Amino acid sequence: MLETTIAAIRPADEAAMAAARALHGRLTKPAGSLGALEELSVRLAGLAGVCPPPLPEPAAVAIFAGDHGVHAQGVSPWPQEVTAQMIGNFLAGGAVVNAFARQAGASVTVVDVGVASPLPTDPAVLDPGLLDPAADPVVLDPAVPRLVVSSVRRGTGDLTVTAALTRDEALAAVRTGIRIADELIDAGAGILLTGDMGIGNTTPAAVLIAAFTGADPLDTTGRGTGVDDPTYARKVAVVRAALARHTPDPADPLGVLAAVGGLEHAALAGLILGAAARRTPVLLDGVIAVSAALAAAAFAPDAVCAMIAGHRSAEPGATVALRHLGLDPLIDLGLRLGEGTGALLALPVVTGAVRVLHEVATFDSAGVAEK
Repeated sequence: MLETTIAAIRPADEAAMAAARALHGRLTKPAGSLGALEELSVRLAGLAGVCPPPLPEPAAVAIFAGDHGVHAQGVSPWPQEVTAQMIGNFLAGGAVVNAFARQAGASVTVVDVGVASPLPTDPAVLDPGLLDPAADPVVLDPAVPRLVVSSVRRGTGDLTVTAALTRDEALAAVRTGIRIADELIDAGAGILLTGDMGIGNTTPAAVLIAAFTGADPLDTTGRGTGVDDPTYARKVAVVRAALARHTPDPADPLGVLAAVGGLEHAALAGLILGAAARRTPVLLDGVIAVSAALAAAAFAPDAVCAMIAGHRSAEPGATVALRHLGLDPLIDLGLRLGEGTGALLALPVVTGAVRVLHEVATFDSAGVAEK
């Protein structure tokens, strides 16, 4: 599945991009007056291979959840059980991501790809999702969050002591992300939004960013949920120790994910690859998403064509990763929550960029004189 997905990823369509630029030049506005929105719409035309590109709707948020053995190193003040508890909150509609998704009219799919604690929900109501090919077709319902249980293992190993995952486990998580992308797109999604949940997951994200970019851990490691100075120093030391122990090779993205990644990071990389193969845009959230995007780009450089940077996370590693990917964030609000919240806030910007090409009159059609 991974090989065929990578093989399906193609560069942006230059003819469609040229047509979008030409169309912008004929619209009733000064050339370049919409700034970054113009280039975004051009990129989306290149991804779709048509001008104007399809409107990016409906939107589907995929939140991948997993736990981390490195939590034992004291990198987060939050207990690991919070990961499972937050899944219950997502399904009850009580998290920030749910509020923003309702505002945007986006569906929410939560995927347990490696949560350590039992989920606080009745197994009878679990969506069989990927586990049962005969299950009812997926419906993108903004009013009802959906859970898919596709656990590879109950949390990763402690990356300061051992590899976080085996290669087979990392591959299984990547494949889960690809399958989720396929099922959401098959259900009609016009854009996918990345989400994540996992106590301690900014630590493997910092290691991944350092591994793929070569940046110093001081530049890739942030304070996550707001750790104090001693905890932050310990966290940086953990990132350095993981890099020294595993010496991950960025030319082997699956090996990097296995050695120092998380199950949600690997699944997000798969989601991005799956969307890119289907020529569907992916709106990236924060530091977890962009660390996964680095892995996706290492698998298939042309996957970057499908990526949109929703926002600039307050986590410093996110800026390092976005610079490496050549992506400029649409908004910068100092967010560091995760869940998909920043991507959801950026969604109207993406939709507006495309709607301009669909709905704004040209000088000729409106009878407006050009300069």
